[in-house]
Amino acid sequence: MNKSELIDAVATSADIPKAVAGRALDAVIESITTALSEKDQVVLVGFGTFAVKDRAARTGRNPQTGAPIEIKAATVPSFKAGKALKDAVNK
Repeated sequence: MNKSELIDAVATSADIPKAVAGRALDAVIESITTALSEKDQVVLVGFGTFAVKDRAARTGRNPQTGAPIEIKAATVPSFKAGKALKDAVNK
């Protein structure tokens, strides 16, 4: 499912116009992005938790040459599924 299909599904489910559903989805995504950029987490009970994790620097390998390369430390977004979502997927 891509973004436009998700907007169609939300519009149908909530019985609202597609334009309103699109703005609502954009607002949700923007809010989650803002919270994560401020190192905050977003908890949607039953669905999951969006959080930010620090990834340490490490040594990797160039797959073409096999030469070692240094991979810098990074801050990355993560998602941990909640119990209700896991149960729905594993019916």
